[in-house]
Amino acid sequence: MTDIAKLEEDTLRQIAEAADEPALEAVRLAALGKKGAISALLSTLGKMSPEERKTEGAKINALKDKATEALTARRAALAEAALEARLQAETLDVTLPAARSPLERGRIHPISQVMDELSVIFADMGFAVAEGPDIESDDYNFTRLNFPEGHPAREMQDTFFLSPEAGEKKLLRTHTSPVQVRTMLSQKPPIRVICPGRVYRCDFDQTHTPMFHQVEGLVIDQSTHLGHLKWVLEEFLRSFFEVKGVKLRFRPSFFPFTEPSMEVDVQCRRQGGEIRFGEGEDWMEILGCGMVHPNVLRNCGHDPDVYQGFAFGVGIDRLAMLKYGMSDLRAFFDADTRWLEHYGFRPLDFPTLAGGLGS
Repeated sequence: MTDIAKLEEDTLRQIAEAADEPALEAVRLAALGKKGAISALLSTLGKMSPEERKTEGAKINALKDKATEALTARRAALAEAALEARLQAETLDVTLPAARSPLERGRIHPISQVMDELSVIFADMGFAVAEGPDIESDDYNFTRLNFPEGHPAREMQDTFFLSPEAGEKKLLRTHTSPVQVRTMLSQKPPIRVICPGRVYRCDFDQTHTPMFHQVEGLVIDQSTHLGHLKWVLEEFLRSFFEVKGVKLRFRPSFFPFTEPSMEVDVQCRRQGGEIRFGEGEDWMEILGCGMVHPNVLRNCGHDPDVYQGFAFGVGIDRLAMLKYGMSDLRAFFDADTRWLEHYGFRPLDFPTLAGGLGS
């Protein structure tokens, strides 16, 4: 069997076996896409002699026409099957019980669900949950976190400033790091907390909103090191995305409150409009982290020659989007009951490590 005949047989078989539209599109790209097998054959025509081009070109073009016709026919068959399934599903059965009441249709917002998932994961690693006020002082939000007055790092975040109270600058917190400050001022090491909550910045587009949610982690002890940080992040992401394991890549970065500072990329596979973690050859930046800066420890009453620790932060909204397939952050705050009905969670579906976080 010639290569063209074998390719024709394989392509038509794959088209016939495609179970849905994404699978059919994958076959089309493999055959007729820019880097497809049939496209590769067509690109060789220019290197052939006129006689070869006349015979081989006809065969290749015939193969392309057959594949195109088969794709069209299979796409129509899949659409007809989907319509039939929809018609069957939407058939009204008057013998069925009455529709649920609005109270029974209530849903847990994905943000609340993800916060619960994070609490379950980190509680299993010995972390407590710490909280603080949304309106913070400039001292806690910037100065104690190693943002000196006039430092350009203060311009990294677009801040909502409020009217001063008793001469003290007030603002809507730009991160949950002030909760770390409050924790270090009120507790003695060892400290192991996560700080989830709302934060505010002047930004609004498909992936940014003026209010969003963030979770930060803080560990302070006498013998904490980067190996502990790496393990915590690996366990967190493995458990959250419910995969067997994840590979992480650490890149140098800058944050005023950590030294060294790092951006963390997680291994993933982008395929068919989906992102799968724990496999593939792609990388996605997902969070920032680092070892707590000695100045921050000193500003919060701890001797950096005795204690050290690490901190990390990640957007809760972004975690929800990546895990549950939401494309627009603004929809989280639109109060659309149809959106919540689709993406929300049943009130009694509590996340557990044993039963499944996203159950």
